Amino acid sequence: MAKKVSIVIVSYNVRAFVVQCIDSVRKALTCLDGEIIVVDNCSKDDTVAYLSAHYPDVQLIANHENVGFACANNQAIRLSDSEYVLLLNPDTIVYENTLREPLSFMDQHPKAGGAGVRMLTREGTPAPESRRAIPTPWVAMLKMLGFTRRYYMSDLPWDEPCQIEVVSGAYFMLRRKALEQVGLLDEDFFMYGEDIDLSYRLLKGGWQNWYLPFDIVHFKGESTQKSSFRYVHVFYQAMLIFFRKHYGHLSLLFSLPIQTAIYFRATLALLRMYADRMRHFVNPKKDSYE
Repeated sequence: MAKKVSIVIVSYNVRAFVVQCIDSVRKALTCLDGEIIVVDNCSKDDTVAYLSAHYPDVQLIANHENVGFACANNQAIRLSDSEYVLLLNPDTIVYENTLREPLSFMDQHPKAGGAGVRMLTREGTPAPESRRAIPTPWVAMLKMLGFTRRYYMSDLPWDEPCQIEVVSGAYFMLRRKALEQVGLLDEDFFMYGEDIDLSYRLLKGGWQNWYLPFDIVHFKGESTQKSSFRYVHVFYQAMLIFFRKHYGHLSLLFSLPIQTAIYFRATLALLRMYADRMRHFVNPKKDSYE
């Protein structure tokens, strides 16, 4: 008999975070028919050995190379046959109602294809990316110019369920029937952007995406190396992949400014990163006292 929910966690060199994430999920699964699947993307730390020794109840897929976030999640989704799938970042902590209540909500709302929750920062404040809009050319241009109110759907209340457009991949509850209709994560996205793409395809398929006022703690960025040049390349490449996939039909009058802006922001990010590294190299002691 199929389980109620499969919790999928993709791990890469974050053993300490994935362990505390699993521990929180175990507590949240009390009285629920669920399973935990961890896909390790060839970590160089002892994640695989540690989980194998201490978490025999966790299904573990140990990849021999880093296949990316989308591909790793798809491996676990194909392995499972549960009614719902939860994609969960390893750098998160869930509470005891953060599984039960969203599952109950989706049972009561059969058109809900995806659902996210209120993600709290380590300081305890709601993260704006808990609710996002589809980055249409207009919304994307506004965001890159610094006008983020529309992108983060800031007019929505934090304390009640609301329909949104994009569910964050850090906590993405999915109805399997919806996945079977619109397809799994697009593996052209190595990391970043795949949640936006899947959210958009759910909406186009006639499903609803919801924000629900239940909390998780998200230590944003701990599961990725956001200080690396590779991060900047992968992040902005994901933006280009999404835009070309869904808005490539637009005339150059619309598409060229967006693509130019993406390249411009990527270049600025790289230059800022390089400047910070040079500053630290020239005066490392100053950083330690800031």
